[in-house]
Amino acid sequence: MSDPVETPEKSIVRIAIIEDDPMVRQYFMRILSASESHDVVGVAPDIATGRALIALRPDLFLMDIGLPDGSGYDLVPEIKAGCDAKALIISAFGDRDTVVRALSAGADGYLLKDSTPEQILDGIAITLDGGAPVSPAAAIYLLDLLRNPVKPALSQEHFDDPGLTPREMDLLRAFAAGRSYKESARDLGISPHTVGNHVKSIYRKLEVRTRSDALRMVGLKS
Repeated sequence: MSDPVETPEKSIVRIAIIEDDPMVRQYFMRILSASESHDVVGVAPDIATGRALIALRPDLFLMDIGLPDGSGYDLVPEIKAGCDAKALIISAFGDRDTVVRALSAGADGYLLKDSTPEQILDGIAITLDGGAPVSPAAAIYLLDLLRNPVKPALSQEHFDDPGLTPREMDLLRAFAAGRSYKESARDLGISPHTVGNHVKSIYRKLEVRTRSDALRMVGLKS
């Protein structure tokens, strides 16, 4: 009678979760606990507490962006410097700037919170295997960035004279304050049609395609 063949034990993936919403944390933990190959070694609701999880040296951080004490991607460089863990972002924010900033900070992947449990588990597996999973909605911005790269920001001496008229700068300041086209038109005493013409002129002069890029080029933040 032959000896029984020993099957290799499955390696356990050690995961740390950084998420401020208790219900979402529990949701992630349920997904991971349903799999025998995952072990949640720590959870944190913010960056300050999450920083302490680096000492646990997990295999992967599953982390949010919008945290009470900052942006999750700000912690990614510390994770990379402190251990060999992967950093997989899972966030409700899918705008271009956030996606690009997170990946530029060193995040290994970017999933949106509307991902299914299967997509989240697949994303974890792909990340640990050296891949870079990105939700389709977020990948659109990466393709756009490759097709239309943003020009480098103007140096400080250009901020004072970016080639825009005073009214165009007033409009950008209104946008930076969160005003809509209609609200900006009302504040500046001009028509929405004139606002549109100013925007076209601003984009042409700064050689940009979006409002956020225009604000960045003149040193303003929204």
